[in-house]
Amino acid sequence: MEERRGEEVEGVTVSNKQVILRDFVNGFPREDDMEVRRKETKLRVPRGSCAVVPITGSGVAKIVDSGIPEFKVGDLVYGTTGWEEYSLITSPQGLFKIEHTDVPLSYYTGILGMPGLTAYVGFYEVCSPKKGEYVFVSAAAGAVGQLVGQFAKLMGCYVVGSAGSKEKVDLLKSKFGFNDAFNYKEERDLNAALKRYFPQGIDIYFENVGGKTLDAVLLNMRVRGRIAVCGMISQYNLDPPDGVTNLMHIVYSRVRIEGFVVSDYVDHYSKFLDFMLPHIREGKIVYIEDIAEGLENGPSALVGLFSGRNVGKQVLLVARE
Repeated sequence: MEERRGEEVEGVTVSNKQVILRDFVNGFPREDDMEVRRKETKLRVPRGSCAVVPITGSGVAKIVDSGIPEFKVGDLVYGTTGWEEYSLITSPQGLFKIEHTDVPLSYYTGILGMPGLTAYVGFYEVCSPKKGEYVFVSAAAGAVGQLVGQFAKLMGCYVVGSAGSKEKVDLLKSKFGFNDAFNYKEERDLNAALKRYFPQGIDIYFENVGGKTLDAVLLNMRVRGRIAVCGMISQYNLDPPDGVTNLMHIVYSRVRIEGFVVSDYVDHYSKFLDFMLPHIREGKIVYIEDIAEGLENGPSALVGLFSGRNVGKQVLLVARE
């Protein structure tokens, strides 16, 4: 980590393995869009210098050098880091010190990080749930969906999830406590499937998929139902995207649809942490991670996200120490 005060700062040079994009990527990346390189990296660099920037994402790291008083050598932190063995972080605003180490450190990229906060504010703040309501979660075995379903159960709701394999469906029911779940790939008629699982209709839909799933959900929403739009993974690489034809049902059922971005809710993080940590420690909320080890396996792990190959939160383990 570096705080730039002078024109040039000398620092240790390390051999650094990185995952980079070869070129601009439009749509879903392929494995051959990425390359693993090894290069020499200075832990502190001259002002104005530039280098090939690796892929970035939410990460957990240990400080090995610091020019900023708030972060000391040996501190564990989480925030935006590079897909590399060593990251030079020039702006500490998005970096946070880890105070609770009695849970797996990888949790700070998932259940205690952006996906966890997303599930928390999306369900509790956007959906405004009530005990006994009927909740549907798409992409329910993913990093966010698996938590939304568990939050719904804690509220005393009836919850059903959809996923893309038998393994994931079984996990939703046996591990995460969903009342029921189905494999959307085996359903020819999503509207009929939702009527089968929700004969009384849906009060809350946590939207992660879009397209045909959203269209079918609109036919099954109860009066004054709520839809929290977290993402639409089925649409990200479609040109043109799927159309939604049942929009008039928003009027018939007085449905409220609200998109949200987790960065708008960073001020909720302390409250979120106070809520989550006791539930994790007491085993009331569980979390599944799909861990790929080694930067060499990073491209494959990333590409697998877009086909649903991962089970749970996809984590890339760069180093054990």
